[in-house]
Amino acid sequence: MPGLPADARVALLADARAQHAEIVALRHALHRVPEIGLHLPQTQRLVLDALDGLDLEVTTGDGLTSVVAVLRGDLPGPAVLLRGDMDALPVTEDSGEPFTSEHPGVMHACGHDLHTAGLVGAARLLAARRDRLAGSVVLMFQPGEEGDHGARHMIDEGVLDAAGERVVAAYGLHVLSALVPGGVVTTRPGTMLAAADTVAVTVHGRGGHGSMPHLAADPVPVAAEIVLALQSMVTRQFDVFDPVVVTVGHITAGTTDNVIGSSALLEATVRTFSEAAHGVVPDRITRVCEGVAAAHGLTVTVDYRRGYPVTVNRAEEVDRASRLVTGMLGEHAWVDAAQPLPGAEDFSYVLQQVPGVYLGVGATPRGADPRTAAYNHSAQARFDDDALVTGPAVLAALALDRLAQG
Repeated sequence: MPGLPADARVALLADARAQHAEIVALRHALHRVPEIGLHLPQTQRLVLDALDGLDLEVTTGDGLTSVVAVLRGDLPGPAVLLRGDMDALPVTEDSGEPFTSEHPGVMHACGHDLHTAGLVGAARLLAARRDRLAGSVVLMFQPGEEGDHGARHMIDEGVLDAAGERVVAAYGLHVLSALVPGGVVTTRPGTMLAAADTVAVTVHGRGGHGSMPHLAADPVPVAAEIVLALQSMVTRQFDVFDPVVVTVGHITAGTTDNVIGSSALLEATVRTFSEAAHGVVPDRITRVCEGVAAAHGLTVTVDYRRGYPVTVNRAEEVDRASRLVTGMLGEHAWVDAAQPLPGAEDFSYVLQQVPGVYLGVGATPRGADPRTAAYNHSAQARFDDDALVTGPAVLAALALDRLAQG
């Protein structure tokens, strides 16, 4: 099978290093103006300006401030997709970086500024190799990854067919401010990230005086029993090697110590690692909640809300990534992920329709211990800018290698 030659890999990495300062400057500019959700006008403007002059077919989204850029190669071939998400989080930054957020209460705490700048870097590397590009590359700059289903919106608006035909492969990555050393790339075949759903359970009781609970129908002990019953459920109804995580993070009931309220609310996140578990867990949670409440003569309302599906890598694309990373960066730069991460990612919507791979790229700051460094979503999270050599080079290599395959 044809692929990216060794000399081409060396040249790609050298060019990624040569453009590093410019891509870092873009990342710092993005970091200063973080935006949340599906509408990121300042971020979109920075991306459009950074892509200017690369001879791309650029369009922007209708229902969201996305950017889709198609890079046409000089040689015939299929199309592949590279993705970078652009949105930030409602976090007050405490990183100490000199380019800290200028938007109070908003921070690029998950490293999406590196994803965005890195995809621009990959675009520049590929544009410089247009004469050797056998096909097209769709560059997907996506808002709304942090819970707003931005990838699904972009799919609905046609990103997978932006080159005029369905892309044959899709590649994305996520920087990690901890867990793995800087410069290390990691992933695994099959499930890489969990599905993430939420459930809200309202226990309906009857209020009364705290000193006479027999005259009321107290929802609080029922809610407490449901919390414990859910933990028993996941250990007794699901395979230990295909786990389910149910974490109740919010409970609300009553107004003061001697008043029995009429209802109690609990909210939980639900993580699953296979489509099989993802498919049945809503009914099982509902059954437990209704059964516990019924045993006490109460009722419940269960509001189960689907979030992002499981992120599943294609095995042959993992092999491709491993070959390219080790060929460019050395054997030490690749680590097989022993198990999936329980986080979730809406690139899963793309991988449901197109074969591909989602990678983790180590961006632990120099001198920091990956085991103790502040992790993504922390107000103290810091990301090593050297990931802006690794990320663009790997994304560009994946595109070139897959297109060379035909």
